[in-house]
Amino acid sequence: MADDLKKIIREQAHGLGFDAVGFADAEADPKDAQALSRFLADGRQGDMGWLNNDDGRRGDPKALMPEAKTVIVLGANYGPREDPLAVLSRSDRGAISVYAQGRDYHDVLKKKCKQLGRWIADNHGGAIKVFVDTAPVMEKPLAARAGIGWQGKHTNLLSRDFGSWLFLAEVFTTLDLSPDAPATDHCGSCDRCLRACPTDALAEPYRIDPRQCISYLTIEHKGTIAPELMARMGNRIYGCDDCLAVCPWNKFGRPSAEEAFHPRFELTAPRLADLVALDDAGFRELFAGSPVKRTGRDRFVRNVLVAIGNSGDQGLLPAARALIDDPSELVAQAARWAVERLAGS
Repeated sequence: MADDLKKIIREQAHGLGFDAVGFADAEADPKDAQALSRFLADGRQGDMGWLNNDDGRRGDPKALMPEAKTVIVLGANYGPREDPLAVLSRSDRGAISVYAQGRDYHDVLKKKCKQLGRWIADNHGGAIKVFVDTAPVMEKPLAARAGIGWQGKHTNLLSRDFGSWLFLAEVFTTLDLSPDAPATDHCGSCDRCLRACPTDALAEPYRIDPRQCISYLTIEHKGTIAPELMARMGNRIYGCDDCLAVCPWNKFGRPSAEEAFHPRFELTAPRLADLVALDDAGFRELFAGSPVKRTGRDRFVRNVLVAIGNSGDQGLLPAARALIDDPSELVAQAARWAVERLAGS
């Protein structure tokens, strides 16, 4: 009977637009908290203070919902239609990570999760809680335990069906459903993701140093970026897809069917000259409904100025010079670096 209910829930989740569905026991796996403790002890969280585990919630699903028995892990494919690395050769344009070119996935998936949770509670009973990347849930280990995929050498989730491109969400429920078989690692001897990292943030398999990762630097890092890292960021202005895009498992993936995840034209390869001129109001207008909006104008323009400094394009020098006295010291510092780099070239 429980397996029949799992089948019914899978069908309902697929009908709502989820591409992968798995079931995991809500009991904590001590290895998750241990791995997080090592990560924090090394100081690898950088500015991501929300990763600290002082209250013990992260790594233990029952700390978030003590009565939970099952975690339903949901995956939504956001696979790109075009090569996400093609824009890296266009030095006058900015590269925005695939996941941020469409609508904010938090909003899209939270709505679908709530629909699924309400349907489960109304039709099959039990209490539910839903989460989409905004609570202390260790999503990738849970997804691996639920059979959705495995954590690859780049530490991101990999799927045999969707490659690197899955958003994750969870429905915690008091229903006692049998767990699925956990996923097995299929990375083998491949190390393409490690070799692809522009800043050597993946110095060893299965272990990342976010403080060197371009995604961390452009999204989470609140201060000035070290010059030696800026010089290796190229034109990546929000996130980085390099380690994801080179994975051979992507050949089995397919473009997302979810319209909300399709890229907005103005975010696929935006002109650096346009982006660097954004004031706060212009930034908010351009990135309304986008996850990029959360970084704020100052951090984003800092990233754009780094890309300008790396462009070698003397035509962008006046735009960088115009910001060397910006009210934001973060922007002003990046502008001075870009001016010096362009002038030197």
